[in-house]
Amino acid sequence: MNTGIDKKLFFSMTMDFLDVYLPQGHESSKTVKAYRDGLTVFRRYLSDVRKISIKHFKFVDCTFDLVLDYRNWLIDVKKRKPSTVNNRLAALKAYLHYAAAKEITIQQIHLSISEVPFLRVPKVVRPIIENVDTLKALLDAPPNTLIGCRDTMILSILFDTMIRADELIQLNLKDVQIEGETPFLFIHGKGNKERTVPVSPQLVLLIKDYLDRFYTDDFDKNEPLLYTTIHGKRHRMSERNVERIVKKYADLTREKHPDLPDPVYPHMFRRTRGTGLYRDGVAIEAIAVAMGHASIQTTKDHYAFASLEQKKDVMNKGDSLVISKKETEKEWPDDDNEFARLCGLR
Repeated sequence: MNTGIDKKLFFSMTMDFLDVYLPQGHESSKTVKAYRDGLTVFRRYLSDVRKISIKHFKFVDCTFDLVLDYRNWLIDVKKRKPSTVNNRLAALKAYLHYAAAKEITIQQIHLSISEVPFLRVPKVVRPIIENVDTLKALLDAPPNTLIGCRDTMILSILFDTMIRADELIQLNLKDVQIEGETPFLFIHGKGNKERTVPVSPQLVLLIKDYLDRFYTDDFDKNEPLLYTTIHGKRHRMSERNVERIVKKYADLTREKHPDLPDPVYPHMFRRTRGTGLYRDGVAIEAIAVAMGHASIQTTKDHYAFASLEQKKDVMNKGDSLVISKKETEKEWPDDDNEFARLCGLR
């Protein structure tokens, strides 16, 4: 609890909101960072544009018109994308929702600000790796070397299990259960949500090969599955390093497979696999569970897209109504003036 700060001041609860409330609600570190960034941008708007000190800005000063002007400033002056503007508004609304729950006098302010409209964001169908041969070439791109063994496993885990890159680097050896009848990975997902994902027999072989090569001595089950060695010590691999590995082999593969999207990033494997399962007829509910989505709607919005061939099959069903006559009578005169006279015009 903030002490010594007037509770009427707008930013009097931000520290509790960001450092206590959100983490207890199992929000991811990325969500907390996004909300912190959003509230920071709003603070700077007040001080730099409105010339209002946050030491004097109170909850009652946060009006519908002020927040609407803030939204429009982000669009017109800062030239932010609609999705970015919506993220900034979401942070502000989430904070006011929290403050209103703690202080009943803020509820009307929260209701007023909640009416500030979000921007319409065009639905974008993000690319996937459509060609099966191209996908196989990418997964097989790493060389038959020690590092290539590791990188082959990384690419295959990303695709086979639909794991996120930040989830992948958080895996410890104890989370890799491949000796039982049904091998699986125990994944620590977004918002501290945990899930198990089965591992295919082919991927089990790649993981075992990797473990035999990289963990030849006695090891602690709490050690990270993926690591980099710095000054002789193992350190958990960074998400940026995973991104670099994916880009490296995508660039090599694109030389012979120019249809490969540019750029390729770890999440594209997840999207490609999820969309492929949907196209193969797997129930959307099952896909959502495997991907760790809290809402099936998220899976529908981002992964449930038919292929071009599937659309073609649908369009070819039934009778076509396209006119195919070689000779047709002219219904209207070609001359514009004559046509205008038929319409009663001069």
